[in-house]
Amino acid sequence: MKQASVTLDSLFSKAADNADNGFPFVLYRKPGSSTLSGLFQKDSREFTTDTFMETGYVFAPFSGKTALLIPEQESDFLCSRDAIEVEETAPLNLPDTTQEDRDSHIGLVNKGIDAIQQGRFRKVVLSRREAFDLSVFDCIPTLKKMLVNYPEAYVYCWFHPTTGFWFGAFSEQLLKVSGNTLYTMAVAGTQKWKPELNWQPKEREEQQFVTDFIAGELGKCAVSVDISAPYNLKAGTLAHIKTDITASLHQGTRLSDIIESLHPTPAVCGLPKNEALDFIMANENYDRRYYSGFHGELHKDFLNGNAQTDLFVNLRCMEVDSVKKTAGIYVGGGITKDSNPEMEWQETVNKSETMKKILSK
Repeated sequence: MKQASVTLDSLFSKAADNADNGFPFVLYRKPGSSTLSGLFQKDSREFTTDTFMETGYVFAPFSGKTALLIPEQESDFLCSRDAIEVEETAPLNLPDTTQEDRDSHIGLVNKGIDAIQQGRFRKVVLSRREAFDLSVFDCIPTLKKMLVNYPEAYVYCWFHPTTGFWFGAFSEQLLKVSGNTLYTMAVAGTQKWKPELNWQPKEREEQQFVTDFIAGELGKCAVSVDISAPYNLKAGTLAHIKTDITASLHQGTRLSDIIESLHPTPAVCGLPKNEALDFIMANENYDRRYYSGFHGELHKDFLNGNAQTDLFVNLRCMEVDSVKKTAGIYVGGGITKDSNPEMEWQETVNKSETMKKILSK
């Protein structure tokens, strides 16, 4: 595998060439880093994994055990530390959500609350997809705006001929594994960011559900599990409640077993997991595809050369079909017995702005 540090223009040119040829690639910047990294497959073959034993960059769906893979041995790794400059561009005139969109999502939330009150599950995460046409599309300006507008987030652009383009800007980690040490987080609750945040009991309860689930699952394969106190996470213009979780794994624990136990987490599915998942599949009436799946480096920190797995949940994301010039933005929220359907609808509207604001003419 070729590895090199290049100019930003060279990195973007390589991405454009891969897209034109139908060769998979991913560009990504981790939280706290100023380096934009890229893994570029050298042909258009489709590689997949369900064992997660390979080395490369993985892109996994919300449901199903098979994930797409850009393998290390079939790819080149390039990176750039150049500063990113964004040209001033006019925003796209995107359509507003309709009354039908609102009524449909509120109806879905009400069904979720009814199911919770019937004792079918304690929490369910319900989502929707906003679709619209694009007059023009260029992946590089879109990625540049995301990198500048969301400096604290995990920002990525994924392209594969079987998926089209996917973009995301969020920092919820599914897991990081180095040796026998695993790090993950519990994230839940959403409101607009402001200096003084006031979390409601519903939001604190939702976050505790996620924390308890993750700690319980890790306890099955870990010698010890340490949990931090909850604190505020800033994600663009929004805020969430976050808890850090660290585990010391038993020797020989398989990564695939950990992934299967954690994914999908209560932050994107619900509790109990199987019952919530059944409700989602039966009632959302659309295919989430890779929204609320996960993606990231598998068994290697490509920038530093370390043996490490670093996977992130695919939230605050958008898919683009560059041929049809269409886009879809995915947004959702956690529903508990105390949820307010109108507020849940507004939360999805706030989240969709994260992606809408980076699209421009």
